[in-house]
Amino acid sequence: MTGPRTLAACAALMLAPATSVGASEFGDVARGAEFWKQCRTCHRIGPNASNKVGPNLNFIFGRVFGVAEGYRYSKAMTAAGEEGRVWDLDQLDAYITDPRGFLKGTKMTFKGIKDPQERADVLAWLRENSDNPSDIPEAEPTAVGTDHSVDAAILAIAGDPEYGEYLSSECLTCHRADGEVDGIPSVIGWPDEDFVVAMHAYKDKVRPHPVMQMMAGRLSNEEIASLAAYFSALGQ
Repeated sequence: MTGPRTLAACAALMLAPATSVGASEFGDVARGAEFWKQCRTCHRIGPNASNKVGPNLNFIFGRVFGVAEGYRYSKAMTAAGEEGRVWDLDQLDAYITDPRGFLKGTKMTFKGIKDPQERADVLAWLRENSDNPSDIPEAEPTAVGTDHSVDAAILAIAGDPEYGEYLSSECLTCHRADGEVDGIPSVIGWPDEDFVVAMHAYKDKVRPHPVMQMMAGRLSNEEIASLAAYFSALGQ
């Protein structure tokens, strides 16, 4: 059976222009690469990019809203896709200006980029790279790794989200429960494994942040797993 999302995707492909303006014609790709480092907290792009806190952004230009395979979108984003809305330059520019103002109910907690030139630069980088993900070298700013090896037995621990909520009070003195980024990265909606790997990197002093090293060093493997389960559930 053909659903509304499939029809919207087909329509987008039929309506897509045969040629497109070069990304560098509306922004500086090199400057956009620097800004992208902030985006990759939640998004991935490039060879074998997977969904993380946000969906992967390969081929985002011309893509129907809410169709990245395997990603659990908000109801608002899913509904927009079923209406046939497509990500083009204007839509993306409006979205990253003020995500929540653009689409009420979006899961994206980023406050937005108010400077028009910064938006143009990051969109130039995004279009050049999202349209050619196989050409992106696995190096900064697109290389993605766990940055730390964690024993499979630790990763397999099933955390208790209720216990994680009990433990979370110290975390929430800095990281906001509403997911807003106020100078400190959001941890809301992180995949459990990403959270566990990051915390063990601090625990083992691979990541150089003295406060986080201290906090993680006081937690057991089970406590870290429970915090991961709690913060992951907050993003649902």
